[in-house]
Amino acid sequence: MDFFSPDYWTQDFIIEVVGVITGLLCVALAARQNIWTFPVALVSVVLYIYVFYEAKLYADMGLQVMFAILNFYGWYMWLHKGNQRVERPVTQTTKRQWGYLAVLVPLFTVGLGYFLHTKTDADLAFWDAGTTAVSLGAQWLMSRKKLENWLVWIVVDAVYVPIYLYKELYPTAGLYFIYLGLAWWGYVDWKKSMKKGQELAARG
Repeated sequence: MDFFSPDYWTQDFIIEVVGVITGLLCVALAARQNIWTFPVALVSVVLYIYVFYEAKLYADMGLQVMFAILNFYGWYMWLHKGNQRVERPVTQTTKRQWGYLAVLVPLFTVGLGYFLHTKTDADLAFWDAGTTAVSLGAQWLMSRKKLENWLVWIVVDAVYVPIYLYKELYPTAGLYFIYLGLAWWGYVDWKKSMKKGQELAARG
């Protein structure tokens, strides 16, 4: 089908494209530690609830709902450190936090994957559940401004690309391919910010 043909630009395709644009913008803002990442992300989330419902990727659809909740949580967390209304610094993920993820991500994957496989007409049920579980972990780490969230995103985005190509969600596959570069940029930028903060703290 001709990309420039009016028949190509269906409602579903337009919604997906706008979701791609807002998705790119929110990740770029997150990489720069810009608080506007959260309201922009909420727009993208709403659009992708529709996109993934139409694609029968129900875990990804549910993931967007969780993203909405975690975006409100992250919005608050970025603006508060403890009970103080000061910007939260970038820190590294603790062993305890990695432990939580190591237990909860597999359990969530198996439980949700089984439910989707047996109770719904979901496509790629266990892959959908697994990427959802890892994405939730990455978003939780981002909400707490943990440096390694970007490394987790790189791993899960690399899996998302072929899934979305298989589902013929080509703009979304392209989005997640670009996310790989943005996630690395975010990691490098946040690492510099963390080191700068540590140096300032050491100076007293």
